[in-house]
Amino acid sequence: MEGLGMNPAFWRGKRVFLTGHTGFKGSWLSLWLQSLGAEVTGFALAPPTQPSLFEEARVGAGMRSIIADIRDLPTLQHAILQAKPEIVIHMAAQPLVRYSYDHPVETYATNVMGTVHLLESVRHSPETRAVVNITTDKCYENREWVWAYRENEPMGGYDPYSNSKGCAELVSAAYRSSFFNAETYAQHGVAIATTRAGNVIGGGDWAQDRLIPDILRGFEQGQTVNIRNPNSIRPWQHVMEPLRGYLTLAERLYEHGPRYAEGWNFGPNDEDAKPVGWIVEKMAALWGHEAQWQIAEGEHPHEATYLKLDISKARQLLDWHPALRLEQALELIVDWSMQRLAGEDLNQATLAQIEHYQKLNQG
Repeated sequence: MEGLGMNPAFWRGKRVFLTGHTGFKGSWLSLWLQSLGAEVTGFALAPPTQPSLFEEARVGAGMRSIIADIRDLPTLQHAILQAKPEIVIHMAAQPLVRYSYDHPVETYATNVMGTVHLLESVRHSPETRAVVNITTDKCYENREWVWAYRENEPMGGYDPYSNSKGCAELVSAAYRSSFFNAETYAQHGVAIATTRAGNVIGGGDWAQDRLIPDILRGFEQGQTVNIRNPNSIRPWQHVMEPLRGYLTLAERLYEHGPRYAEGWNFGPNDEDAKPVGWIVEKMAALWGHEAQWQIAEGEHPHEATYLKLDISKARQLLDWHPALRLEQALELIVDWSMQRLAGEDLNQATLAQIEHYQKLNQG
């Protein structure tokens, strides 16, 4: 499957343990894995939003869904022992920066100790061969420079959320060195990698304080959308882009072990880092129906820098590269939202977008 990097046939019948399966990214990945024929066990708290993609698209119907807390080590260990996963993908997290300022202890407990619990459980799971730990582009020490960050840059993180994800990277590295070392791979047979991505967008995201959900809420309710920082630039990418990276990486870890057991960036092409004003203008045009937006009053200085990822390693070594232009990603999101408003089956709508995306990458 040239240009895609991942092999759909690989996943048929594979036992996959996915933490965080009730979240936005987790729901998309759960449906994708189901469509590939994997046997998926999910472990997560109840869906974090109301409504949620997990419920609206009936994600739990095609998998074993365990509603539990990653901070509960015995329950997690028991679940992994029962599931006997060959591949573990760790997404469970407290994912919001603003929330992390109000709840720093919960954020660190979930993102740092949750990762410790996951890797500790894997130590006692003889069937597991590949672990992909999803962190964030914000795990890097942000030096406010214009260059893209490479995988070997130092970890950091200013706020509790970003910092806790930098810590989760360090935890993964320590477990890899101590218990899953490349030199003793023949004995333990486990390969661990971490992935860094950010600013994912897609249908079914109802998170608070996120641009695209806020825009869609306004359009759906016929309200004028207020845009606070129209000059703010972010590296947007459709959720399916990094998910394809995670799946590709998991395959390589399973098949080739330590050679791929390190950190990986999955981000958009440079030209898809667009200002907020550009995004809302495109979305209003796609939406039609007299969609209205305005720039909120007050000063709106240009933001100096944003954290940009260097994706050359994934391009070279995983044959992964962004497949959608940002405009195509926005079209998919508006189309998904229109289908929801029209009362369409969102399980089928989401699976159809996944199938369309896979075909886009074939040949």
